[in-house]
Amino acid sequence: MTTSKSTQAIGKAKEHLAHEYLKAQGLRLIARNVRYRCGELDLIMQDGKYLVFVEVRYRRSTKFGTPAESVVWKKQQRLRRAANCYLQQHPTNLDCRFDILAITGANSIEWLQNAFLDR
Repeated sequence: MTTSKSTQAIGKAKEHLAHEYLKAQGLRLIARNVRYRCGELDLIMQDGKYLVFVEVRYRRSTKFGTPAESVVWKKQQRLRRAANCYLQQHPTNLDCRFDILAITGANSIEWLQNAFLDR
């Protein structure tokens, strides 16, 4: 599946918006767009004692569901596998969590902390 340059540009802009939003909330960027064969981690940030794996989702409207609802079980599994790969390469004593930064329309932001459990 190919992604148009305009779609890629929108995705990059929304990830930048998410990073700036979370930075303003006191989180510190560790890494962005970390790719493994099993999946990709949009943002990895530190929030106090937590290492946070952030999935950034954008939808122009909620007509077909919210951005957060698009992080289905299969996507969660890919994120968990990618996070495990990252942690094997970068061990930490921090607790880990998965957050979703859902952006809708003209930059309406919803930050879902600990959006799904690491099981």
